[in-house]
Amino acid sequence: MRTLALAILATPMLGSFFMPRVEAQEPVRRIIQDEILTLLPADGGGGIAIAVCIDGRLLFFDGGFASLAERRPITPDSLFNIASLRKPFEATLLALAVQQGKMALGDPVSRYVPELSAGGDIRRVTVGQLATHTSGLLLPHDHPPWPTTLYTPASFREALNAWNADAAHQPGRQHIYTHAGFILLQLALENGLGSSVGDLAEQTIFEPLGMNASWIPRHGKDGRSDLPPPLLQRAVQGYSEDGVTIGRPGDQQTYYDWPGTGQMYSSARDLAAFLNANMGEGGGVTPLLSQAMTLAQAPAVITGPHSAQALAWEIDNSAAPTVIDKNGGLNNASAYMGMMPARRLGIVVLANRGGIDVAQAGRRALRQLSRGREPSH
Repeated sequence: MRTLALAILATPMLGSFFMPRVEAQEPVRRIIQDEILTLLPADGGGGIAIAVCIDGRLLFFDGGFASLAERRPITPDSLFNIASLRKPFEATLLALAVQQGKMALGDPVSRYVPELSAGGDIRRVTVGQLATHTSGLLLPHDHPPWPTTLYTPASFREALNAWNADAAHQPGRQHIYTHAGFILLQLALENGLGSSVGDLAEQTIFEPLGMNASWIPRHGKDGRSDLPPPLLQRAVQGYSEDGVTIGRPGDQQTYYDWPGTGQMYSSARDLAAFLNANMGEGGGVTPLLSQAMTLAQAPAVITGPHSAQALAWEIDNSAAPTVIDKNGGLNNASAYMGMMPARRLGIVVLANRGGIDVAQAGRRALRQLSRGREPSH
């Protein structure tokens, strides 16, 4: 586990390595203003933090409030509940385990969660299918109308063992987005690698990349995360699509009542470091981690004429260059991170308000930023 000292770092000033010339920033600023900052809520309930990665350098833009009641502004180091942006981190952990020979994408998940060995169709599901949303697994908590019950470890295993794969939900046969699949992948990772998913991410991704503000909390029964106080002070207040406060800073939402199953917290600065690493930029990227990130980004399943699914990451080939990205959202948060490795471009957009289409805005901004740039070599 990280020592608390690592989480107490003050917000650093950007050095010259991260700041391109002022005249080079202006076109970027205009694109960000026109495509993304126009989404800022007029009522002040929430804000947006943006990081742009260009050739390994970072630019930050933000607006609005982390907490309207406190008049606390959004900064590059504000902590957001990043919703499903957590999934690429688990996919990276899986890819690392594959590179190290500790797990294989074709392994049945029951190898790592032996309580499922006596089940039915769940025994046909592989860890790779979980990471690519092709397991066919779909539980009531994956789609509306949303139930009010919580899964305990025992009831989750019971539901999995009782799961029947009908013709439209066959393992390996179709692409269906499923949160339950990633909860099961978490269990497989923890059992297969002998540590909590939070500790695994801390040791192999967060610390090497200098992601000092990223945390996969151990969710408590009251819905509160275990963010250390210095990080909790930087956590944003979440707002509904209508600008009403939802929960408190540091809250999580989950249907799974055991540690580590809520959302991850991170900042625009930290997620930009993760994107840079995925594009081969920045420090702390070992050859093994680089290979794992490449594996996680590789198209695994064709999902449409111009789209594919990788390990958690989604691939858009509708226009050149290819965009590799992931979006996420809750009723009080909207999140997106995307990259164009061929152009050494990436973008992070985090909002503490539900219902904001940051994904489409982020993709538009990426496409505009890429115009006139030569491919990387």
